[in-house]
Amino acid sequence: MTLRIHNTLSRAVETFTPIDPQHVRMYVCGMTIYDLCHVGHARFLLVFDMVYRWLRTLGYQVTYVRNITDIDDKIIKRAVERGIPIRQLTAEMTAAMHEDIGRIGVLPPTHEPRATEYVPQMLQMIATLERKGLAYRASNGDVNYSVRKFPGYGKLSGKSLDQLRAGERVAVLDGKEDPLDFVLWKSAKESEPDDAKWASEFGSGRPGWHIECSAMGCTLLGEHFDIHGGGLDLIFPHHENEIAQSEGANGTRFVDTWMHNGFLNVDNVKMSKSLGNFFTIRDVLKHFDGETLRFFMLRTHYRSPFNFSDANLEDAKSALRRLYTALDGIEVANAEPDWAQPQAAAFRAAMNDDFNTPVAFAVLFDLAGELNRTRSPQTAALLKGLAATVGILQQAPRAFLQGGTGHDSGDAAWIDERIAARAAAKAARDFARADAIRKELADRGIVLKDSPQGTTWVKG
Repeated sequence: MTLRIHNTLSRAVETFTPIDPQHVRMYVCGMTIYDLCHVGHARFLLVFDMVYRWLRTLGYQVTYVRNITDIDDKIIKRAVERGIPIRQLTAEMTAAMHEDIGRIGVLPPTHEPRATEYVPQMLQMIATLERKGLAYRASNGDVNYSVRKFPGYGKLSGKSLDQLRAGERVAVLDGKEDPLDFVLWKSAKESEPDDAKWASEFGSGRPGWHIECSAMGCTLLGEHFDIHGGGLDLIFPHHENEIAQSEGANGTRFVDTWMHNGFLNVDNVKMSKSLGNFFTIRDVLKHFDGETLRFFMLRTHYRSPFNFSDANLEDAKSALRRLYTALDGIEVANAEPDWAQPQAAAFRAAMNDDFNTPVAFAVLFDLAGELNRTRSPQTAALLKGLAATVGILQQAPRAFLQGGTGHDSGDAAWIDERIAARAAAKAARDFARADAIRKELADRGIVLKDSPQGTTWVKG
């Protein structure tokens, strides 16, 4: 069975056919790093980590880009409030993000670009849009995108320009020719710190949010790529604006498949700081281990609304314990699943059906039931091998059942993941995080050896 994915653009589940038959290029809108990651961030991070892992399981080479927004109104405000440079704030929050999402098993993407590193590409795209008559300089110094001059505007969200105009609540402000127009380049304000400004042909200022992702995606993946992902809340205006910018500038289709994960609620109410039902990943990991949080979030289909509660987390913890209990006491060698085996074929069919994790996870519980009856090492290996494709059941069962919250230090797959995370940190020049990962491994008796050919490890 071939992979089928729900495409927000077509509003249908479609057969996935990458532009390059062997290589999938995927972009996911990442974090705006002014504060700690919350459980809503965990949802989208885990969803697209699952997608990334499954694409690789299917044999694709995957170039996965997940950006970091490190310049933004909220970032500037928080840095000013704390009296520190923007770079110091974003470095601190990036390190915290890496630590938190590493504890829930999120793999490093192929590229993790920071918006501030791609300002020249953003300026080039803005200049192209101005030259094509799709952007204009406003009286207040901003550069805006002229929405009505892009014929396809609204195709992702399914909203016509007339519908969007009917929903307007404000008059034209800040030099906009039309309330629907959006900013590409924000003119610098005297009140803003110097490290929030760049020189440009449009005057001193900084990029708008939407142009950041267009420039990073097109630079790292090409003007036309396979998958773009994010939460439902990004469909409009962010992703709609990305299409307008990218297709307007490049004159070609931007993305083939648009994926969006469902909203997260807390006790059936949308999560909100103002309502006081807001939880960081760190809050949750004080009470539940990282794998339980991962299992909890992945067992719901990625497009479904998701209800976060302690009771549901406790239920997920009990369910995960049942799987580990079935594996406990059986020696299992790490091996690729035999996809001709009926349960493996059923698992693959479910995952290929728009990443239907509820059905795929039901296969895991069927295998656990069989394992409880037979104590078969082959069944145990299949259970663990299938679970590995979505990043669960990779701890030593006894360590998990005794209440440990970390991975077993002898788990080669986990060690390799930490080495990959360290390599990504070094590539991003985040040497503090790279050193922290080395120490984390050393504390577990794992010694790293770096060489021009790569990094290897031995047990100390």
